[in-house]
Amino acid sequence: MEEQDIVIAGFGGQGVLFAGLLLAHAGLNVGRNVAWFPFYGPEMRGGTAGCIVVVSDDEIGSPIVGSPHAAVVMNEPSLVKWAPRVRPGGTLVVNSSLTTTRVERTNIRLLEIPASDLAAEIGNDRVANMVAVGALIAATGVLPMEAVEAAIAETLGPGKERFVEPNRDALRRGAALAAERSELVAG
Repeated sequence: MEEQDIVIAGFGGQGVLFAGLLLAHAGLNVGRNVAWFPFYGPEMRGGTAGCIVVVSDDEIGSPIVGSPHAAVVMNEPSLVKWAPRVRPGGTLVVNSSLTTTRVERTNIRLLEIPASDLAAEIGNDRVANMVAVGALIAATGVLPMEAVEAAIAETLGPGKERFVEPNRDALRRGAALAAERSELVAG
């Protein structure tokens, strides 16, 4: 598989760094080369945060990406920043629960997923990131869903076993919704 680079961005506290680490762990577990590169806004609290994840069968030259194959954006500032940068033919997963800007691009796959609303339905607001990642996995196939589900316990670490199933449930729900809504934006 060709190298795939993914940006996951949102507010600090939305689990965007965890989501990236999860993809990195899953990639390593299936024998892929991975790079994970976090980035932060200058604010002490409530600022933007995100990461770049690169998954490849070959060596990775750099984790810095200007035009990613895919982006998961969890809030309005991240949508405004990353939607124009997704490369043509790429995938943009938008947490439509927290965004209002309309994406006008016609050359990407757009998935507007109400990740925060679905997380609230699940009963855990903190799994919105997993809803969005599930949608990403379903839309791109960058990694096998089973590998991502299996990597949750490893990424959470010891003592957090009670969070494994809610995260897996959120992944599955995001993937199912993406399968229902997946379409190339026509223009």
